[in-house]
Amino acid sequence: MAKDIQPLLRKIVEILVAEYQPERIILFGSHACGEPDRASDIDLLILKETDESFPKRWAEVCELAAEIVGTIPFSPLVITPTELEKRRAKGDQFFEEILTRGKVLYAR
Repeated sequence: MAKDIQPLLRKIVEILVAEYQPERIILFGSHACGEPDRASDIDLLILKETDESFPKRWAEVCELAAEIVGTIPFSPLVITPTELEKRRAKGDQFFEEILTRGKVLYAR
């Protein structure tokens, strides 16, 4: 993970934990693998038990983080633990890679 993004990640996690109460936040993608470039976005998998629709979850997280991330590309993926388990049961390699290569930034 690039050192210059760590303070930003701490602030994002702080606001999401305080205002959104997720169960887990995992950084994935190029920043988690230590291979970011100038165009890299911040990829976060956010697990939260909720009945909200996928678009509403995404919008809420983006709104909470907007002031912190500014113009840095931000790509949150907000899913429920049940949705994650269903994907894993289907052998979804995308989520398996996040869980094996991602960096846990927060866990309850």
